Amino acid sequence: MQLVVARIGRAHGIKGEVTVEVRTDEPELRLGPGAVLTTDPASAGPLTIETGRVHSGRLLLRFEGVSDRTGAEALRNTLLIAEIDPEELPEGEDEYYDHQLMDLDVVTADGTEVGRITEISHLPTQDLFIVERPDGSEVMIPFVEEIVTEIDLEEQKAVITPPPGLIDDRAEIASSRDDSSGRDES
Repeated sequence: MQLVVARIGRAHGIKGEVTVEVRTDEPELRLGPGAVLTTDPASAGPLTIETGRVHSGRLLLRFEGVSDRTGAEALRNTLLIAEIDPEELPEGEDEYYDHQLMDLDVVTADGTEVGRITEISHLPTQDLFIVERPDGSEVMIPFVEEIVTEIDLEEQKAVITPPPGLIDDRAEIASSRDDSSGRDES
């Protein structure tokens, strides 16, 4: 099974290093020296990581055969893809790979069907489930433990406790002013 682990950003310096946008919780495992990664577009790879280091909070990689800024810049926006065993599980107890979560049924704690996970969006602050509802519309559900209370891979479902307004239009709106404010509206 293939897993997107990073996207190559801009060139860094003149010796072929590139910045990468990490898309894995295990960069030390997937993006270490010697790792051979396929690419999208396929014409850019496969790429073998020669060196890696962190600079100013960003991961910098250098690939074998890429020794100058021009070669590094040519790789910009290329996706790096690792081949993983589909049975492999993340190290953390409450961690999941995207492929494990795709197509899970999403239900509320009382069993009400919400839809099916069709995409997972990785944002800087949190991940989002993109859920297709039975009527074909989509709803975005933040993948945080306050909302997604259970992932049951055996039952192929994600249980959520959504706040008002997340999956329906009936949000609770609290008035910011008191109706007995004393003002005369006549």
